Amino acid sequence: MAALLLTGFTTLAQNGTNKFIRKGNELYQKQLFSDAEANYKKALEQNAQSAVGSYNLGNSLYQQKRYDDARTQYANSLKTADNSRMKAEADYNIGNTFMEAKKWEESIKSYKQALKINPADEDARYNLAYAQAMLKKQQQDNKDNKDNKDKNKDKNKDKNKDQNKDQNKDQQDKDKKDQHKDQQDKDKNKDQNKDQNKDKDQQDQQKPEPQPSKMNKQEAERLLQALSQEEKKLQDKAKKMKGQPVPVEKDW
Repeated sequence: MAALLLTGFTTLAQNGTNKFIRKGNELYQKQLFSDAEANYKKALEQNAQSAVGSYNLGNSLYQQKRYDDARTQYANSLKTADNSRMKAEADYNIGNTFMEAKKWEESIKSYKQALKINPADEDARYNLAYAQAMLKKQQQDNKDNKDNKDKNKDKNKDKNKDQNKDQNKDQQDKDKKDQHKDQQDKDKNKDQNKDQNKDKDQQDQQKPEPQPSKMNKQEAERLLQALSQEEKKLQDKAKKMKGQPVPVEKDW
C-alpha cells in the first residue's frame, strides 16, 4: 500500500501570523477537519494568494476524502509558493489524490515532479515505484481482458458456426428421414391396397356363383347384403390404416 504523506505548515508569511490559519492548524491537529477547513477558507478570503492557506486547506479536504477539491487547492498553492519544500510536498500530495482515483499515469507525473524538487524524498520515490507497478499491472490486465474477449468472441463465432453446421446436418437428416418415411408410407399403402385387392379377388373367387335355378329373390338379397357389409368393413379398415401417421424418432 502506498504511503500517504500529508504535511501542514504552521508558519505564516513574513507579514505576520494569520489568526485563521493558526486556528485552522489547531483544529486540524485535533482531527476536526471540517472546522479546520472553515478557518482556512476564512484565511483565503483575507488573502487569496496565500500558498500556506491553499496548501493547508488542501490537507483538510484530503482528510475528508474530497480528493478532487484537495487537488485543486494543492495546485493553487503551487502557483504562489516561494518555498521549494512546500512545492515538493504539494506535488507529492497531488500524486496521492491521483493515486486514490487509481489514475496511475497522473500520479507518476506528480511524484516525478516532487522528486525533481526534492530528490531525497524517499516517500515520493516509494509511491512512484508503486504507481508504476500498478500502471504496468493495469495495462497487463487490460491486455489480458482484451485477449480473453477476443478469444471468447472467436470461440463463440466457431461455436455458432458449428451449431449452424450441426443444425443444418440435423435438418438434412430429418428431411431424409421424412422422405424415407413418406416413401415407406406410400409403399405400405400400396402394399395394403394390393393386399386388399388380392383379398377381395380371393373372396370374389370364393363366393359361390349364384344359381338362378336354385336361389330365390330373398336369398339373393341376403347374400348381397352380406357382401355389402363385408365390403364396408374392408373399406373402414383401409381408411383407418391410411389415417395413422407413423411416429418419427427425433434425434436432436
